[in-house]
Amino acid sequence: MQPRNMSMSGVVDLAAVKAAGEAKQKAEQARAEAARRGAPPAAAGRLVFDVDEAGFEAQVLQRSAEVPVVIDFWADWCEPCKQLGPLLERLAAEYAGRFVLAKVDVEANQLLFQQFGVQSIPAVFAVVAGQALPLFQGAAPEAQIRQVLDQLVQVAEQRFGIVGAPVSAEAAEEGPQEPEQPAGPYDAALSLAHEALDKGDLGGAIQAYKNVLADDPAHPEAKLGLAQAELLQRVQGVDPQAVRKAAADAPGDVQAQIAAADLDLVGGHVEDAFGRLIDTVKRTAGDDRNAARVRLLELFEVIGADDPRVSAARTALSRALF
Repeated sequence: MQPRNMSMSGVVDLAAVKAAGEAKQKAEQARAEAARRGAPPAAAGRLVFDVDEAGFEAQVLQRSAEVPVVIDFWADWCEPCKQLGPLLERLAAEYAGRFVLAKVDVEANQLLFQQFGVQSIPAVFAVVAGQALPLFQGAAPEAQIRQVLDQLVQVAEQRFGIVGAPVSAEAAEEGPQEPEQPAGPYDAALSLAHEALDKGDLGGAIQAYKNVLADDPAHPEAKLGLAQAELLQRVQGVDPQAVRKAAADAPGDVQAQIAAADLDLVGGHVEDAFGRLIDTVKRTAGDDRNAARVRLLELFEVIGADDPRVSAARTALSRALF
């Protein structure tokens, strides 16, 4: 069967897709099955992974706010699945983080099979910003699958502002490795950032943090420092009363709500800031919705991923998006 043209008119309602009890297939069984089918075990941990009903919300819905998630519905008895699965896994590694691949065993996850309205397998869907897109059905030719994936990546970026984190093909094949020693003089750069902050030079601090991140994009202290410094720079010199009045007078003004959320966070009202932007996401669409979503993700960086308020807000965001 030829792949269907992907379009936003094919959105599936995922509101009923929830975690449905404990996984019917334990992680050890999933890993063993992936190995039996020849899936690259190291890459599976990052770009390719098995997902079940219990983990669907966290692994697919929430993750789809940051990277397109392609879903491969398969079964052990399905011969075309054995051809398509390894091809999708190879393409996931080749596309190097522009999408991730979630593998769903339909025999063990009947609820997901039904919720997506899958009629036959293999069937391939994608989830972007919490919205499901039917991609194609059957073991399609590689050239046509590439066209569909290219269009998916384009739609995710242009319509939702979602671009997956780049991962080198070598890293995807090799899987997680022990962290290397920092390549640059990070202590000196971070000291410059701290000194700039002490002087009130937010621009200098921001540049110092960016210098660290240019060499080490995942450096935790630099990421946190940059997010905080940029937040302080945005609220520097603003009139809090005027900002809050503008937000109260114009609930539909996205930029006014974003500015008020910045002030909420600076004032220590974390839940208020998150709630304001989530509400804005719920009642907007297009560029306005994406602007609110992006600012919310930036505020998550300020607080830190381990904070339970961030975890709760991520869940609320994923629900708001679909």
